[in-house]
Amino acid sequence: MATENNNLSEYDKATIPNAKNFRFGIVVSEWNATITEGLYKGAIEALLDNNVSKENIIRWNVPGSYELIFGCKKMQQQPVDAVIAIGSVIQGETKHFDFVCEGVAQGIKDLNVLHNVPVIFCVLTDNNIQQSIDRSGGKHGNKGTEAAIAAIKMAALNK
Repeated sequence: MATENNNLSEYDKATIPNAKNFRFGIVVSEWNATITEGLYKGAIEALLDNNVSKENIIRWNVPGSYELIFGCKKMQQQPVDAVIAIGSVIQGETKHFDFVCEGVAQGIKDLNVLHNVPVIFCVLTDNNIQQSIDRSGGKHGNKGTEAAIAAIKMAALNK
């Protein structure tokens, strides 16, 4: 397991670029809201901890993870330096999980290839709710924190 021995919330502030003048868009799926709100909390805390002002953060909600692609595409058209896509897809009894995960991963990849504003993939694709809890502020830390740090680094790379 990739996160078994890692805490997603740990980072060395000395290695993070100055984010004071960057603007970020965050697109959050309303599906599995307990998980996505935890991820959002981790992202916001990390951005604020790295000198991003609240005024430089835009949040939009979309109904589900599949809709993150369109939401992120529209967010890329805003004056932002990076976009964070926050979602949670939990394995169920049907193949729906596979189609949603594949579609979202490919869609966000396409946005990164086709446009000049980086989109960070903060979509949990877990086998069960406990894995999602563990990665959205639980025992493995918060993937939202990790995504925010990635967004800062990619925004700096893009300047």
